[in-house]
Amino acid sequence: MISQTRNFSIIAHIDHGKTTLTDRLLELTGTVSYGGPVRLMDSNPIEQERGITIKLAPVRMLYDLRSTIYILNLIDTPGHADFSYEVSRALHACEGAVLVVDATKGIQAQTIANFDKAKEAGLVVIPFVNKIDMQSAEPERVAEEIVETLGFKKEDILFGSAKSGAGVPELLDVIVTRIPAPDHSTPGVKGSHTPGVSAPGVSDHLRALVFNSTFDTHKGVIAFVKVISGEINKSNRDNLMLFATREKLSPLEIGFFSPDMRASDHIEVGEVGYIATGHKDIRAVTIGDTLTTVGSKVTPVKGYQRPQAMVFMDIYPIDTDDYRNLVDALGKLALNDASLTYHATSSPALGHGFRVGFLGILHAEIVTERLSREFEVQVVNTAPSVPYKMTLRNGGNLEISSPADWPASESILTIEEPMVTLTIYTPESYVGGIMELTQGKRAEFIDMQYVATRVRLNYLMPLSELITNFYDRLKSVSSGYASVQYDHAGYTPVDAVKVDILLNGDPTEALSFVSPKYFAEARARVLVD
Repeated sequence: MISQTRNFSIIAHIDHGKTTLTDRLLELTGTVSYGGPVRLMDSNPIEQERGITIKLAPVRMLYDLRSTIYILNLIDTPGHADFSYEVSRALHACEGAVLVVDATKGIQAQTIANFDKAKEAGLVVIPFVNKIDMQSAEPERVAEEIVETLGFKKEDILFGSAKSGAGVPELLDVIVTRIPAPDHSTPGVKGSHTPGVSAPGVSDHLRALVFNSTFDTHKGVIAFVKVISGEINKSNRDNLMLFATREKLSPLEIGFFSPDMRASDHIEVGEVGYIATGHKDIRAVTIGDTLTTVGSKVTPVKGYQRPQAMVFMDIYPIDTDDYRNLVDALGKLALNDASLTYHATSSPALGHGFRVGFLGILHAEIVTERLSREFEVQVVNTAPSVPYKMTLRNGGNLEISSPADWPASESILTIEEPMVTLTIYTPESYVGGIMELTQGKRAEFIDMQYVATRVRLNYLMPLSELITNFYDRLKSVSSGYASVQYDHAGYTPVDAVKVDILLNGDPTEALSFVSPKYFAEARARVLVD
């Protein structure tokens, strides 16, 4: 069966049509009926309305090509830079990827970033120029961009419309013919054996990548896995263990997605499926970990990281009577989101609330919107901040994510702030305005490359500048045509100070912020004027 298995992902810049393409693939393979609800893989209403994917969602499809039935495991991915780690883990669960490029917009920043991640993971990439039926489409120009920028041959590129379905049947055929079957060369796995029963050595070599997790009220934490070697079956399912956390698992249920969860008695090598762990804490099952059996000596899948919050805000209920509701709401959101962190805080002006950590600004926007819409808790939040690392004169070390925790200046020896490598993709006519914007944002220019009719600008920028009005200002100076991709790039020294805003002579912590010393007065005056 493994020779008829294809694991692939759909990658694209935000709003280039990858989730619509997913809907067409599900319909054409008979996984769902025609004319059903759109954006099937986006289970959250906010995802559907914003046209973005936040949580990964895998699905199994069956496709008949020349009288051979193939299993197609599709893993949809987030389309925003905040979730780049989730994209990389999803790609490591695949052997191929469909790269969707909008025929009206061409290559954008995340097109290149996701392509680079796919190539780094060793995937076969199939370029698909989408939205060719749009009046403003320029499929030939975009194809030339793909050839010049990404190195494809013209004959490698497919054209179509996810909305109408044009070109999608041809894409399905190419997915089967170009993307290889999963590698099954691990000792004890190679060769045929009866499904659901361990072949000699299989259980000893079980190695599966956890590429996502979610929470189910009845089944606990659901881990999404791709079996790299061995298999999960009746003989070893009660003896599973996560490599990084050493967490032991005895699943309530295992199975696959089609697109809803369907129980099965085994998940074979090369297949994508789920294990319902029964655990109540999603942080026990982290993305990127390796699933194996207790006592096995296996090499974990490379690239594992624990999700790390990099943007922080204090959140307070507008109505103080909603504090208990806010506690419950954050607890429920955290069940499905291992990257969401929070702890109690308080303010003389705003009362009791929480210091909440996010992956990025979009992540923060989604969480606050869900608090309002799903839990009917209206909140007010402080300005976003980033974690600063400090060395104190007494030899101690601190990491500070809130201005309220800033120590006395005389006790600080050094301060470091987080940096990002920033890529901006823009039409040439907007380069001047963008360079002026980035200069005012303390960005260090790295280089500039001309790619077809566009320009690629690379910078090193403080994360604090990126999360403070950068996206809105970039959209303004580029008339909405520029796109952005960023990756975290460690820490660098900064001469920063805490700025207090006084009301009636008293500091108001909710208005305090951290700024480079030479910008502090100007930014404070902007706030109070």
